[in-house]
Amino acid sequence: MNTSAPNLSTKVKPIKDNRLHDKDASSYRYLWPFIKAEKGMFIVTLICVVGYVITVPILPHLAKKAAGAIGEGDVRTTAYWLGLAMLDFVIQSAFLYAQRVSATKGSLNVVMAVREKAYANLHRLGIDYFARSQTGDLTYRLTEDVDRVGEVIFKMSQQFVSCILQIVVLTAYIFYLNWQLSLTGIVIAPVVAFLIGQFGQRQLLLSRKNQTAISSLSSLLTEVFGSIRIVQAFAAQEYEKERFHKEALLNRQSRFRTEYLTSVQYPAVGLLQALSIMLLFLVGAWQISIGQMEGTDFVAFLAAIAILINPIDLTTQHYNLYKQTEASAERIFELMNLQPTLVEREDAIALPAITGKVEYRDVSFGYGSGDSLEPVLTHLDLLVSPGEVVALVGPSGAGKTTIVNLLARFYDPQVGEVLVDGIDIKTVTIASLRHQMGTVPQETALFSGTIAQNIAYGQTELDYNAIEAAAKVANAHDFISQFSQGYHTWVEERGNNFSGGQRQRIAIARAILLNPRILILDEATSALDPESEALVQEALDRAMQGRTVFIIAHRLSTVRQADRILFLERGKILESGTHSELLQQDGRYAQFHAQQFEG
Repeated sequence: MNTSAPNLSTKVKPIKDNRLHDKDASSYRYLWPFIKAEKGMFIVTLICVVGYVITVPILPHLAKKAAGAIGEGDVRTTAYWLGLAMLDFVIQSAFLYAQRVSATKGSLNVVMAVREKAYANLHRLGIDYFARSQTGDLTYRLTEDVDRVGEVIFKMSQQFVSCILQIVVLTAYIFYLNWQLSLTGIVIAPVVAFLIGQFGQRQLLLSRKNQTAISSLSSLLTEVFGSIRIVQAFAAQEYEKERFHKEALLNRQSRFRTEYLTSVQYPAVGLLQALSIMLLFLVGAWQISIGQMEGTDFVAFLAAIAILINPIDLTTQHYNLYKQTEASAERIFELMNLQPTLVEREDAIALPAITGKVEYRDVSFGYGSGDSLEPVLTHLDLLVSPGEVVALVGPSGAGKTTIVNLLARFYDPQVGEVLVDGIDIKTVTIASLRHQMGTVPQETALFSGTIAQNIAYGQTELDYNAIEAAAKVANAHDFISQFSQGYHTWVEERGNNFSGGQRQRIAIARAILLNPRILILDEATSALDPESEALVQEALDRAMQGRTVFIIAHRLSTVRQADRILFLERGKILESGTHSELLQQDGRYAQFHAQQFEG
């Protein structure tokens, strides 16, 4: 057996793709596989965009013809050309409708695929990641950030491409009409393009800060509303309002800087556009005065320029949105690129049906890594026989919860092995391991759904006979039957429509339904009143029969009947024995017992 000091600095860190923050590499490149999967929809969108753009330069030509007829006072001819213009509008509208529908469907499919993949990757991560992450931030990334990316995909596929093609086609048309006048109109274009590029880069930097500020605000709200009873119990409303004010102020300042930049950009670009149009009128008037251009040609030219202004403005807006939303894309694909610290072996096997024998061999473990490592267990050796009830007691931080966390393989020890029925749990699939374990936590988590769905949590097909049998063992059937809807009674958020004892008995039924060989009880009765505790304890006594049981307890009254009590301190087992044996030893357990029952 290895007796050397454990190397606790080898814990693997989550992997991040640092290219996500490379200023020369856009995070949008990660979207390509998702867009490619919807290529059919986007091809339809592109075809409709091209059809729409082809109809655009027809309008200036028809305006030219109508202007000539108006100048000659020919109402019939004017009506003819206006009728053709109306037909052109109808065709444009049909193409516009088709491209919007196909772009909407394609972008929403991409959004759904991105959201599901990011969500699925989060489920690959261990509890160590969620222990240091903010729930509100994760929620915001999977909702608002993904929706913003979907908006960019929609506008880029449907509007941005259309605007670019319109600019190209209309620019070619105005050059065809009068190249000298066209050069006058686009002489300022390079300046406009430079300004848009500079503003866009600044928008990206500010948007990153803005998204961080919004996520922090969302995390604060999730934290406060999730613990609203504590807030009110401590009369901390004013304290929380002050915290919210500070976060909201940071969010406002960040948002204001982004909007301020936009407020500067649009007048600057608009001023250059106005200057360009004034030059067109001046040069156009001069060409007409010297006979180089007819008035009807100038009308067609101005009509084309009028149509051209809108796609130029939209292109500017879409580019700003593109750069702002790049920060959202970074945050989403950062989640997708996270790698779990705990990974199944490729050759992992399904754990066969077990008897419940558990063994820890020279196990050392610490949370964190490197200089921030906090050792918890040191050279732990423990053998638990099938059907044995083992209680883990000791002061906070002694390693009680860590022992069962290693057994469920929420973490891997840096040194040593954990075995079930003689099989190293690292060699089996995590799902097959945990399916043979049941857990009753101190704070019961109930989910939105019916009581039956909560008892059979994780199962798609409900066996109501098995659910009812588990509920009877857990002393839950009687109170469930009193509800008018019985097992179909809806569970409100976090189970707030049930008492603590009722929630705990539902949790016991959930654990029993799995028929686990190993049962973990984590302070399962510590937060209950005496009457509820008696009912829950009776249910636990029945649930423990014939199973290997680990009981984590601070209240020693709940562990007196355990087959073996282990007293832990500083990551080591100091004492082991039955309740009476440990009292006779007059050691640390006896001191704990005296503190609880004698002093």
